[in-house]
Amino acid sequence: MSFLTNRKVSNTKSILLAAALGVTSSQVLAECGNVTIAEMNWASAEFAANLDKIILDEGYGCEVELVPGATNTTFASMEIKGQPDIAPELWANAVSVRLKAAEAKGDLTIGVQLISDASEGWFVSEAVAKNHPEIKTVADALAHPELFPNKEDPGKGAFMSCPAGWACEIVNKNMTKESAFNFAKAGFSVVDPGSSAGLDAAIAKASQRNENWFGYYWQPTANVSKYNLKLLDMDAEFDEKNWHECVVIETCDTPKRTNWVESKVNTVVVTEFAKQNPEVMGYLDKRTYNSADVGPVLVYMSENQANGEDAAYHFLKTNEALWSQWVPADVAAKIKKAL
Repeated sequence: MSFLTNRKVSNTKSILLAAALGVTSSQVLAECGNVTIAEMNWASAEFAANLDKIILDEGYGCEVELVPGATNTTFASMEIKGQPDIAPELWANAVSVRLKAAEAKGDLTIGVQLISDASEGWFVSEAVAKNHPEIKTVADALAHPELFPNKEDPGKGAFMSCPAGWACEIVNKNMTKESAFNFAKAGFSVVDPGSSAGLDAAIAKASQRNENWFGYYWQPTANVSKYNLKLLDMDAEFDEKNWHECVVIETCDTPKRTNWVESKVNTVVVTEFAKQNPEVMGYLDKRTYNSADVGPVLVYMSENQANGEDAAYHFLKTNEALWSQWVPADVAAKIKKAL
């Protein structure tokens, strides 16, 4: 008998025993078993993964393992291997077609929108907004490469993209091509930050020195809140067909200009796991927050060099009124005791 089958039988027996004894299912959640959660490589996702780990460990009696990941690699693993069990913060835009197909096949379950007001796109630093208020759109920025000098490529402007492996790297690569925003003609080169830390460091350095910066970012994030980054207007209508059939495809040769797709940040769960763990899904289906809720946590991480676990405990200690709505009262009591 497989591990998953063993876990299913164990859970079923526990729930039946609970019914016989007249207790709630949350009182027997020590049978939750092993759970794997994707801990992706940016701050809000690290926080989300650790938040779920603590709540499932302490409140539901699960044995949780965090698995390092990134959008494309984590999704591919869940799609093909059925692991990890949970991706708390999947920015679904870049894999939306495959994700819907996996949902239709019954392999993956698209859960709650984790961050209700998330967005992504191309930003400029506060210095640009203050000193050059006329720069409001991407076209405005592209008309002035001299404001964003590339130290590695003199004479050209610098646009900072995403680290390799992130879904937004493909989008940025396509959106900057000749058939789209044509960065080369505008005199810009695309800069690879090397890592998430490199991207954050570049923004912090420019902001602290009151320098101009132009590149990709998303919100909610500590950097957007702390450094007052300004989101530029793409000055283009959203082209759904172009986006899904070309912009997010690595081999797309002729992408067209388009506005950024509306951000959808969902919790995605392997369907087999979801069916076997209704109590866990009850929590995951209620667990959602907005930029105002999570922004201060991300600033806390940045200013205190805190990791995802530190941030999750900080959030649980300071936001009881919010998270206690996500779980039954007896589960909330167990979590509070563990803090």
